[in-house]
Amino acid sequence: MNNRLKVLRAERNWSQAELAERLDVSRQAVNAIETGKHDPSLPLAFRIARLFNLSIEEIFDDGHA
Repeated sequence: MNNRLKVLRAERNWSQAELAERLDVSRQAVNAIETGKHDPSLPLAFRIARLFNLSIEEIFDDGHA
């Protein structure tokens, strides 16, 4: 799944560790989501969306129109 997490994080000058702390996950989890190695759980996707004040669809793209 493609996502804009790295771009959104960079726009705020947050490190992966800072984002991880805000989301209550490990830095490794943030890295895995950013690189597409892991898709977030639905509750985590909602936390990410709320943190950036965006919809889940604005952050994550499953490739289906």
